Amino acid sequence: MTALVIAEHDNASLKGSTLNTVTAAAKCGGDVHVLVAGQNAGTVAEAASKIAGVAKVLVADGAQFADGLAENVAEQVLALAGGYSHILAPATAYGKNILPRVAAKLDVGQISEITRVDAPDTFERPIYAGNAIATVQSSDPVKVITVRTTGFDAAATGGSAAIENVTPVADSGKSAFVSREVAKSDRPELTAAKVIVSGGRGMGSGDNFKILEPLADKLGAAMGASRAAVDAGFVPNDWQVGQTGKIVAPQLYIAVGISGAIQHLAGMKDSKTIVAINKDPEAPIFSVADYGIVGDLFEVVPQLVKELG
Repeated sequence: MTALVIAEHDNASLKGSTLNTVTAAAKCGGDVHVLVAGQNAGTVAEAASKIAGVAKVLVADGAQFADGLAENVAEQVLALAGGYSHILAPATAYGKNILPRVAAKLDVGQISEITRVDAPDTFERPIYAGNAIATVQSSDPVKVITVRTTGFDAAATGGSAAIENVTPVADSGKSAFVSREVAKSDRPELTAAKVIVSGGRGMGSGDNFKILEPLADKLGAAMGASRAAVDAGFVPNDWQVGQTGKIVAPQLYIAVGISGAIQHLAGMKDSKTIVAINKDPEAPIFSVADYGIVGDLFEVVPQLVKELG
């Protein structure tokens, strides 16, 4: 058995999600190969070769891969698929765009957002907003899998895998890159942050989110929000944490004015330490919190900032 991991990258650096996916691939048994499909992505291939447990890095270089168009990357994966028992990608927008195409062309069922590998053909994945765990056994000849990165530790570095160039597939011509608008922030990226400070409907307005900024600054934290706060227009959509937002598992998650709807809990309950601040002692968020503060957030947050010096 050999597993192929599709590397997520921007042609300059390897995304952390790839390291978690390699860990999941290693648990499937056998060797792990990593595919880097990009343009002039030599630094990415070099970084991938240093991941512990990776036996080989395959590089498909071409302008058609420069912007990560799913149609082209999927065709490259299909060109290589014959030699693999497992094909994995992170359950990010990137991986979710590519692997369904691969699964459909291979005529196999995709196994989505796994959080555990029980056996080479058996996996666990959350369902019902994380309230139940399904054990899925696949008899397909090739297992096509997206990996919920919060379910696996990042693979260590220190490897020395061979780097091999493969023949790139031609541009499919089915789509074209137009433009990309990247949100710029001095704060850590939400899914990679070790500390997150999130606000909910209880913040009352977008202006009130400024109250959280000194706390986030003190902790070097990313800022997030519940769907209620995003739907109310308080903050941008890319701040949303939850079942329909981003799945996070930081070392510390501070939920401020968030009641704890099941959809939000599904996106952050795997955080190592959860602190909840809410004036309602019956708020569901307290059921998953390690530490809870019942009080007015407009009084509690400034006090916390003061205590942090």
